[in-house]
Amino acid sequence: MNRIEDIIKRGRSEFDDREPSDGHFERFSFKLATRLHSGAVKRSIIPHLLKAAVVTLLITLSSLWTFDHFVRPNLKRTMTLSEVSPEYREVERYYVQQVNLMENEFSSLDLSNPEQQEALLQEMASMDSVYRDLQKELRANPNDQRIIDAMIKHYQTKLEVMSYILDQLKEIKAETANPVSHENVVY
Repeated sequence: MNRIEDIIKRGRSEFDDREPSDGHFERFSFKLATRLHSGAVKRSIIPHLLKAAVVTLLITLSSLWTFDHFVRPNLKRTMTLSEVSPEYREVERYYVQQVNLMENEFSSLDLSNPEQQEALLQEMASMDSVYRDLQKELRANPNDQRIIDAMIKHYQTKLEVMSYILDQLKEIKAETANPVSHENVVY
């Protein structure tokens, strides 16, 4: 942009002394008037295409919103063990209760190390993600015993991992609360 401005400033004297030829303004006014009165003004199709594009976009967005809020919830709905049978309802209730107890213990530990807290949250999110995948599989195959067994095994594994992590955190907390003095240790 600066280059163009420099060219115009340097050649300004050439632009300032030139005037359009005689009768230019009259010819321009005459052509403008004849086009306006004769209806020969070219109309662009672009505004019409823009309107059509906006309407198409609105219809597409409203269709996607409708699909997302009314149709897809039924498609992506997961299935829990309690929906399979009353026996599995009891099993699921037991494991959910145990997981909740473990989570309460985690919250009562007051993890001061943000890295430990972040690692714990990531591990729990990873486990929950696996379980949601199993729930979707169960929705697709409600009578598949392998999926049901995998869901129960997932609960068991989650409890074992949570228990192990909880024990490790309690041990670390106990060590930091009661550090062993090197002066009292006999070698």
